[in-house]
Amino acid sequence: MELKSVAIAIPEGANLILGQTHFIKTVEDLYEIMVGISAQVKFGIAFCEASGPCLIRVVGNDDSLQAAATQNAEAIGAGHSFLILLRDAYPINFLNAIKQCSEVCTIYCATANPVEVILAETAQGRGILGVVDGFSPKGVESAEDIKARQGLLRQIGYKL
Repeated sequence: MELKSVAIAIPEGANLILGQTHFIKTVEDLYEIMVGISAQVKFGIAFCEASGPCLIRVVGNDDSLQAAATQNAEAIGAGHSFLILLRDAYPINFLNAIKQCSEVCTIYCATANPVEVILAETAQGRGILGVVDGFSPKGVESAEDIKARQGLLRQIGYKL
């Protein structure tokens, strides 16, 4: 077995959701979740099929995000993984619905931070072991940091 790290190329202004699923129907169900929750979200989904023709299945409503999701899925190359790249919305708006999708097994991360996917590669294929999401902590927040956090949440509309 060989361990690998693959950095996800996140387009400017985009967020991502990376997960694992188990069925070809997932790509269509994830599409329906995205458009059913937000009429404004722009997104691309790439799903790595793990049996049969083992194709990367791609859907979305933004060509550039679909292309970027496809390139990242090719680099990751782990069966039954999916990657959603989105703009004009935040992952938090979609996560509960995605988790409730009957085919979805795991969500590895949902972020706009730099992400490295840690993979195990065997003779059979690749599997995702986990992710490195962003950077390590640099300290504990101060009273000023708390005010800044609370201000940001209000500024972006998540708190009154």
